[in-house]
Amino acid sequence: MKLARRLQAIKPSPTLALNSRAKALAAQGVDVVVLAAGEPDFDTPDYVKQAAVDALRAGFTKYTPTVGIPELREAICRKLEKDNGLRFTPEQVLVTAGGKQALYNFCQAVLDEGDEVIVFAPFWVSYPDMVRLAGATPVIVNTREEDGFAPDPDAIRRALTPRTRAVIINSPGNPTGAVYSRAALQGIADAVRGHDCLIVTDDIYEKLLYTGERLGISDVAPDLVPRLVVVNGMSKAYSMTGWRMGYAAGPRPVINGMQLVQDQSTSNASSIAQKAALAALNGPTDTIATMVVEYRARRDLFVNGLNALDGIRCRMPEGAFYAFADVRGLYGRSYKGKAITGSMQLSEILLDDFRVAGVPGDPFGAEGYIRFSFVTSREVLGKGLGRLNDLVQALR
Repeated sequence: MKLARRLQAIKPSPTLALNSRAKALAAQGVDVVVLAAGEPDFDTPDYVKQAAVDALRAGFTKYTPTVGIPELREAICRKLEKDNGLRFTPEQVLVTAGGKQALYNFCQAVLDEGDEVIVFAPFWVSYPDMVRLAGATPVIVNTREEDGFAPDPDAIRRALTPRTRAVIINSPGNPTGAVYSRAALQGIADAVRGHDCLIVTDDIYEKLLYTGERLGISDVAPDLVPRLVVVNGMSKAYSMTGWRMGYAAGPRPVINGMQLVQDQSTSNASSIAQKAALAALNGPTDTIATMVVEYRARRDLFVNGLNALDGIRCRMPEGAFYAFADVRGLYGRSYKGKAITGSMQLSEILLDDFRVAGVPGDPFGAEGYIRFSFVTSREVLGKGLGRLNDLVQALR
């Protein structure tokens, strides 16, 4: 059966595929250490769940405006001003079914054939394919671990062309956990300031911060706010992945265009989940603080454990919940008579023979790395480190 040509340019999400495979093995009774998913293991806070229950009991189960209920959009504006120093009106906010839909809507609303979007590598796997699905071209700007995975401003300038429509920033980042410094953000701002392009900040991990402060592009370059599109959601900070609650805020013409896309695709996000999101934004933050303290402890345990393994090294992430391990020190060794030549091969061996699920770096634009998430118990992380050590010992 003939499918659309646009699908030929994209690939299935490797993170979703590996996580599904690992979960399928676990469902069969196989003892698998799953370190592939970007999903908090904490439960959704009780006060958030209660808001959903209250919405159900009140019969709040009908369509809402595509853009979202007014009180939620107002709460998002208050959050953006309080946490990010950004002043938006509710008319500049769109509530979406997860941050992923916000990004997809943006690409569909803004990009045309021949347009380009600058993406910094390592990148979240969906950025380039969202751009391709809109008929545009992702332009990859590589970063270096020794630079904290921050982009070189001169590399950005070389990548900019008259066709550049947007630059995507993700800090703290997936898969690296890197947090851009003031100098790094200033470098990005200086590079794009003279170019007529939009700046998209994916802030989904902003609350999961372990060291120092987290700044946004608006903190160093307020003059660029008029062309800033902020994407965020409830998934990570409030452990609400399955609720599918995200939002975007930005220039009104862009938000209006994104609403048009959503009008003809999903319409409104879940009415019940919107009430839960409202409770999350208006509620206490102690659950987030508790989560961050625990994730920091897990990070330290797991990353230090990785760095104790021969042939593996890992930069300490400043945010998010990923350890992006450099496994190139294992290349050239052999396993069952075959030389190790890539992270995909290593990831498959790790899952098939040692029952640990991690995501190879190639789909993130960083061959030579494997991403492990530390959103599981310390006991499970210790078990995973033991099995990684077994792998290292089995290589010749």
